[in-house]
Amino acid sequence: MTIRHLSYLILLFISWNSVAAQTIRLNAKATGKRFDGIGAVNGGGATSVLLKDYPEPQRSQIIDMVYKPMFGASVSAILIEVPGDGNSTQGSMPSHAHEPGDANFLRGYMWWVMQETKRRNPGLALDATAWSAPAWVGNFWSDDMVDYYISWLQGLRHVHGLELDALGCHNEKGWDANFAKHLRKAMNERGFRDVKLHGFGNWGRQKMDFLKRMQEDEELRDALDAVCAHTYSEIQLTPEQRKMAEDMGKPIWNSEDHVYLPGFDCLITIVKCFNQNYIVSGATRVINWYDIGATYPLEPYSKEPPMLLAQEPWSGHYLVREALWGYAHYGQFTKVGWRYIDDGCLNLPKGGSMVTMRDPQTGDYSIIAETKGAKQVQTITVKVDKSLAKGKLCQWYSDAQQQFVRLNDITPKRGTFSITLKPDAVYSFSTTTGQQKGTFADIPASKPFPIPYEDDFEQYKNPSEWGYLPHYLADLIGCFELVDSPQRKPGLSLRQTVGSHTLSWAPEWHHYTIIGDRDWTDYEISADVYLNPGDEAGVMGRLCDVGSGYGVWAKGYYLKMDEQGRVELILTRGKRDQKELIGDKEQQAIILARKDVEIGGEYTLAEALAPGIAPCQWHNLKLRFDGDHITGYVDGAEVVQATSDHYRRGMAGLIAPLHERFISTPYFDNLRITPLGRTQANATQIPAIRPLY
Repeated sequence: MTIRHLSYLILLFISWNSVAAQTIRLNAKATGKRFDGIGAVNGGGATSVLLKDYPEPQRSQIIDMVYKPMFGASVSAILIEVPGDGNSTQGSMPSHAHEPGDANFLRGYMWWVMQETKRRNPGLALDATAWSAPAWVGNFWSDDMVDYYISWLQGLRHVHGLELDALGCHNEKGWDANFAKHLRKAMNERGFRDVKLHGFGNWGRQKMDFLKRMQEDEELRDALDAVCAHTYSEIQLTPEQRKMAEDMGKPIWNSEDHVYLPGFDCLITIVKCFNQNYIVSGATRVINWYDIGATYPLEPYSKEPPMLLAQEPWSGHYLVREALWGYAHYGQFTKVGWRYIDDGCLNLPKGGSMVTMRDPQTGDYSIIAETKGAKQVQTITVKVDKSLAKGKLCQWYSDAQQQFVRLNDITPKRGTFSITLKPDAVYSFSTTTGQQKGTFADIPASKPFPIPYEDDFEQYKNPSEWGYLPHYLADLIGCFELVDSPQRKPGLSLRQTVGSHTLSWAPEWHHYTIIGDRDWTDYEISADVYLNPGDEAGVMGRLCDVGSGYGVWAKGYYLKMDEQGRVELILTRGKRDQKELIGDKEQQAIILARKDVEIGGEYTLAEALAPGIAPCQWHNLKLRFDGDHITGYVDGAEVVQATSDHYRRGMAGLIAPLHERFISTPYFDNLRITPLGRTQANATQIPAIRPLY
């Protein structure tokens, strides 16, 4: 090798491994906002519907991984959906007040989620807002909605002993100045003066338009303790918007950001999201959607973006995603109430970013850095003022091959040290101690959903202990709730209890709930149904799609019957759209036979009249799939049959159809799913489940 070649390699090595002097100075007296926490949404859909059905110790382990301090993600904030019976992405959750005067603060599982997270971390910032609301509220921006929020806060306090830290006005549905004023006034007058109010939780280019109104309206300015919007990682605040909020003395919060990525890319982008939210937009609280993926895999966003997948309560199996350790790089090194050090919050010259925070009480400090997309190694020299903690710093690291591993500690010399940052990596440096990579060794193996499966709903001796919800059913729209059985006393059954269209966050369809395995092919699903006057009820099968989240139209088949015995076997192809064929059944049959076109809508494959059916009686419906042959039964007698190969596999469900603008509220009992043909029975044992309350 020539000297010329050697010199070239030396220069190349130097350019790769170093950067011209990059020095930051850290001082406890430097400017910097109060840190209000990082965390995740629990809700915005029925995101924990299967978590409630996990056995112990796995159920506790899952919550520990996300919310236990100094263990896993160790998030410092949670934003809870105030349930309102309506679809809010991955289904619906039951309201505490289906109707005016109804007040049941054990209905649903969100109270339990809040109890469990706060039990692990009493310092967790507890935030909430509504996606939907019951129909009786009338208009979301109404005084009835104010009362709805206040009653929910009262139930949280008096029944569950919890205090909310902050409340949002609404999720992604515009803004209303008068509503914010009325809500703030009511909270002050009715014992919730200490609960911060933030608004307005919108997204898009116009999400901060209300700031101008705040400048002009003193009462609105006083009503909102913090200003918030969504997805600053996608649409950042402009310098003008940031200045407007800061001039009014209002903290800037991000009440929902989106990082929907696989693997390590999700981890590093979460840290980048948190860093950029402060560096560019001045946001001091950042909440990502969402925390624990405890939904069926069939549902939208079931795999990404949650930190952890908990989709098999019958086996106890769960999976920690790399994403969780992105939160840990913040959560185990900061606390609500710390302060940013602005001189240590910057975009790095060769790619990436870093944020620095300090503990005002102890002088401890932490630096969180990411180098996504950086092209070379960077070295940063840090000079620390005497006002900050002395002593060594721990160093934690993540890249695509290894996540959240501890590297050698760094010992400053005369208040100075250097950190070397590789490309596409995440680092946390801190004078604090106690960090760990929490894990559990006894995670059970994955197993298929148990089949045959049956539930007569008699095991829930006290429905309130279970939030009035049965195991393994996931409501997509409406509320399928454990109630006393009509004409079967004593006894319990399941009823769809939402009889009106909600003020839903997203477009809705029939009210239905799902269960089972998307790989099932041949099987029978049956249930007893009790029909009130005007009701229809049905059983569903081969469900292979439940919509995109903004709308939950199913793809599959269902057998329905009304209280007069009219029976229909329906093929549904999801959302209706302009491509839908308008014409008679012969024309529909032609288009249905084509494999190259997916047409939205519902199609009657067969219909008949079952004899001896009247309102307020119990009857059995059964839907059978055997290859391409589909058969419907009423009380054991074949009533309809058809041949269709459009959907060959999918989950099961129960449905309360929308009938001429009327939403049915039927009862269901004795749910049974039996394997046939290609679907093999399995020996999966259902573990014992501990009540929620």
